Amino acid sequence: MIEAGPVRVGPAGPLLTAEIEALCARMVAAHAGRAPSEIEGLGPARRLYRAFGIDPTSTRPSSEALLRRILQRKPFPSVNAAVDVCNLCSTSFLLPIGLYDAAKIEGEVTLRQGESGESYPGIRKDLVNLAGRPVLVDARGPFGNPTSDSSRTSVTGATTSLLMVIFAPADYPEIVLQAHTAFAREAMARHLAA
Repeated sequence: MIEAGPVRVGPAGPLLTAEIEALCARMVAAHAGRAPSEIEGLGPARRLYRAFGIDPTSTRPSSEALLRRILQRKPFPSVNAAVDVCNLCSTSFLLPIGLYDAAKIEGEVTLRQGESGESYPGIRKDLVNLAGRPVLVDARGPFGNPTSDSSRTSVTGATTSLLMVIFAPADYPEIVLQAHTAFAREAMARHLAA
C-alpha cells in the first residue's frame, strides 16, 4: 500500500503522456505476437488469481488486460493523471494495482476473500461479483480488487489524497516489490504534485 497526498488530479501532462508512449513502445517491441502464457512477467498475477481459485484466462488481472490492449495497438486508456500513473505502474510491473481516493476510505483496510453474494457497483460497470476473489475492505465494506474497483472510492478531479495497492502473490520477491513501490512513489511525485 502506498499513500500519497496532497495530490492534484487533472489531465495527464505532456511528460506523463510521453512516459506512457515510451512504455507502450517498449512493451510492443518486447511482447508483440506472443500469447499471454508466453509472457513471463504475467506469471505472478496469474498465480495470485489461481491461489484464489480464479481462472486468469476468463477473469483477467487488470495488468494483463492493459498489456493486451497495448499489444493490440489500441489506445492506452487515459482517464486522469492519477489513474494514468496507476496504469503506467501496472503495465510497467505487470501486476494489478488498485487506486483509491483515500478520503473516501473509512477505517482500516484489510485484504480478504470475497464472500458469496458480495458485490459492489464498479467503475463504468454494473455490479462487480466478489465471491471468492481477493477483495479490499474498509469499515463500509468491499471497495477494490485486482480486476475492477468500486465507484464508491474512485478517483475524481476533486481527489486530494490517494491510496495505491499493488496486488502480488506471497512469493513475489520483496526486493522487486520495494523497487515497484519506489517507482510508484516517484511517478506520483513527478506527475501529481499539488
